[in-house]
Amino acid sequence: MSKAQVEADRWFRQAVHDLDAARHTARGGFYFAACFHAQQAAEKALKACRYAQGEQIVLGHSVFRLAEACGTKDPRFANLAHECGRLDTFYIPTRYPNGLPESIPAEVYTAADADLALQLAQRVIDLVRKVLGEI
Repeated sequence: MSKAQVEADRWFRQAVHDLDAARHTARGGFYFAACFHAQQAAEKALKACRYAQGEQIVLGHSVFRLAEACGTKDPRFANLAHECGRLDTFYIPTRYPNGLPESIPAEVYTAADADLALQLAQRVIDLVRKVLGEI
């Protein structure tokens, strides 16, 4: 395995574990945490893809921007960026009270939010898994 493949594999394995953590926290009713872990799963999966595509350093946290970057080498990511970019809304406000007006994440995020986040993250994981299998 090349150095790029090893790094991609490390990031992808963590992405899968983050998605598992998101599912577990959603079942426990911690919807804010499930949303955040789903965003993290998608972010890390897309970083895995960028490493596999030959990038040496992958920075940033935006699912939208990472998917766009993946799309420069693989057109299957173009639609994904627009569909799954919504996960970016779960990066900061799910963790910090000052990300929400006069409330806290634990009181704002719902089961529907968590379900959406899990579905979107799964779409990212599925595509990246397919792409990594082809490289």
